[in-house]
Amino acid sequence: MTLRIGLIGAGGMGRAHVERIETELAGGRVVAVADVNLDAARAVAEPLGAVAYATGAELIADPDVDAVLIATFGKVHAPDVLAAIEAGKYVLCEKPLVTTTEDALRVLDAEQRAGKKLVTVGYMRRFDAGYQQLRAALVAGEHGYATLVHCRHRNPSVPENYTTRNMIDDTASHEIDICRYLLGEEITRVRVEAPRATSHRFAHLQDPLVLVAYTESGVRIDDEVNVNLQWGYSIECELVMETGTIRLGDQEQVHVRDLAGNRNPICRSHIDRFHDAFNAEVQQWIRAVERDDHTGSSAWDGYAAVAVVEAALASLDAGGVEVAVQLIPKPAFYA
Repeated sequence: MTLRIGLIGAGGMGRAHVERIETELAGGRVVAVADVNLDAARAVAEPLGAVAYATGAELIADPDVDAVLIATFGKVHAPDVLAAIEAGKYVLCEKPLVTTTEDALRVLDAEQRAGKKLVTVGYMRRFDAGYQQLRAALVAGEHGYATLVHCRHRNPSVPENYTTRNMIDDTASHEIDICRYLLGEEITRVRVEAPRATSHRFAHLQDPLVLVAYTESGVRIDDEVNVNLQWGYSIECELVMETGTIRLGDQEQVHVRDLAGNRNPICRSHIDRFHDAFNAEVQQWIRAVERDDHTGSSAWDGYAAVAVVEAALASLDAGGVEVAVQLIPKPAFYA
């Protein structure tokens, strides 16, 4: 069986997904592409022999589409996610699931009414080998329980339309989710600090930021979000346990040693750094849909991340005060 996939969003992320589905993964085929820019949708669809649509609703209604992959901006995800659930179609939605807890609760309600988990949120770091090793070390218990997690999310630059809010709701969203995944518990309170700003930012942007959070058991998380460092895309994480620490490697593949020093190449983007994780995520999703099963992060994970984001944004607006994360009791459906 070949899973017939409809792609919503013909931008860079959408095109990267098409490339992996068509050339690197097994069991799936892109049969439809939707984008508000119909010409962009056609440009992606036509070489594949796929159908182009101007709206996600049209694509989701297509009976030849078995499952939906959403790669648009977060603020427009909600209608397409809800339509996919209503149509009974599995959906892999790039993070964030939605951008407000109100929309996230609508998704949770719709999925529970549908009676099955249909939504996977694209938190691909859960499939990264390094993060998997961090989690395995903690679960093994050899070094006791976690006390601290140090994260760094560093970009060479961002486009001019990127905002200070995006540093939390788009960029830090990854660390929020992966820390929940690593530690196996919810984040309960958060604050955002604004250190001295870099001169390389756009005038409207406060950069860098530091997000500080605490989990149910009191584990302290700090996340440096620094998006104009100029030199590369660098993701760092160190998990501190009672009698040991474990951290991600620094992208080591080869080292060059010469008069300039001893160095290794640095990735330039998330697509580069997490290529293998993206592939593992999408491949597992394709296989799960073939089995009529759910895999990966759930709509609850998407909701919990958005709840932390909202608390962090409130902290930022209030000058860095600590804000409690407001979560509804977790439904048994997501246990």
